[in-house]
Amino acid sequence: MKRIDNHYGVVIIGAGPAGLAAGIKLVKAGKKVLIVEKESHVGGISKTIEYKGYRFDLGGHRFFTKSKEVNDLWNETLGKDFITRPRLSRIYYQNKFFAYPVKPLNALKGLGLKESILILASYIKIKIFPYKKENTLEEWVTNRFGKKLYNTFFKTYTEKLWGIPCNQIQAEWAAQRIKGLSMVSALKNAILPDKKGKIKTLIDKFNYPKLGPGMMYDKMAENFIKMGGTLVTEVKINSLDVKGGKVVDASLKSKNGEVRVSADFFISSMPITSLVKALDPTVDAKTLKAANKLTYRSFITVSLILNSKNPFPDTWIYVHSPEAKMGRIQNFKNWSPFMVPNKKHTALGLEYFCTEGDELWNADDKDLIELGLNELEFIKLGKKKDFVDGFVTRVPKTYPVYDSAYPKNLKIIKEYLENIENLQPVGRYGMFKYNNMDHSILAGIYAAENILGANHNIWEVNADQEYLEEGKSEKKK
Repeated sequence: MKRIDNHYGVVIIGAGPAGLAAGIKLVKAGKKVLIVEKESHVGGISKTIEYKGYRFDLGGHRFFTKSKEVNDLWNETLGKDFITRPRLSRIYYQNKFFAYPVKPLNALKGLGLKESILILASYIKIKIFPYKKENTLEEWVTNRFGKKLYNTFFKTYTEKLWGIPCNQIQAEWAAQRIKGLSMVSALKNAILPDKKGKIKTLIDKFNYPKLGPGMMYDKMAENFIKMGGTLVTEVKINSLDVKGGKVVDASLKSKNGEVRVSADFFISSMPITSLVKALDPTVDAKTLKAANKLTYRSFITVSLILNSKNPFPDTWIYVHSPEAKMGRIQNFKNWSPFMVPNKKHTALGLEYFCTEGDELWNADDKDLIELGLNELEFIKLGKKKDFVDGFVTRVPKTYPVYDSAYPKNLKIIKEYLENIENLQPVGRYGMFKYNNMDHSILAGIYAAENILGANHNIWEVNADQEYLEEGKSEKKK
């Protein structure tokens, strides 16, 4: 482990997008900064795994934002290696492929006349008799597309992802992820395409690092160190000692032993549930109970190399058909051709959503690869005979679950943490928020600016729905 000093101006927990962005902002301002990362590599869930010269992402990560600060950081970091890529994504359902975002005319044509009439009737009905309150994802989507189209194109995939019924998922998730998308906006886009990217869900191209998102975060880490920052990997947080309403020091544990580090400020992107349990003295029973009730969904990526030039044109495909356990397929050659060194080969990432400890999570890697190949052949997007090589990656705590109890429990934790004046949570894990990369990065930048004297409310990043989809500036306290 790299030598760690006794005291820093700022200690940042986690070297994902949020932590690295905060670290760069702070070292540029002359602060002495330590970033502590528990994994062997930086990037968090946005890292890229290199395997025998092939590159596989953990999921798909579009680089698209309305934030100037984030755009400037991305372009400054990679320059010409930050390339523009076309987007094509579709839904696989009932042995057919449908455009995504949903294009009503395409959907109606694919489903046939009878289904189309039922969908239109359902849409008209919900316009006349809408849900007066949109508390759940089911209500939010149904109000915009009708019950029939919701059941066809939203319900199955969403329940695969979350592992719970859509009527138990808070509407906030849909408002964050697909705000602005409706039957009307989709029809308008089919006639007059949204060239400005006003509605993020509808954009048809995006920027992307030449060798995957890991290239961005590897370079950010390299720049952070060159500017004088200290970054250590494979180091875990044992505890954070709190005295007088401040974190005074952290206990760090690595394979070489344990050290204690003090700091003036702390930024945390570790799971907020883990952060609460790391605080010493132990938090009160109410806050601990709230932390224990927050849950995450995890996912498994079955990464495959096939002896096939390119079996389909999509960047990624959503698998809605309930006959397949698979949730999504990433085609990395279409994300960037530079990620696949052999032009005769294709590299795919088959994603399975699960919960840590369940049957899928505990399955043998060989069985998961076999499952992936069988399902790929079942939906006619690949052939088992073309299999060259592959591996399995398990990604814990990827998605914060927006169940009915989550707002109350998160509120309790936020109120507790607000009493610790020099500690700021950031990122998807740290804030228990289903953030995109740009939102996580912006939260990291704002946390750094707060240390430098600003007064941002970082909880408003990705809460202000106008900002999320239309690029309005963030509000301050």
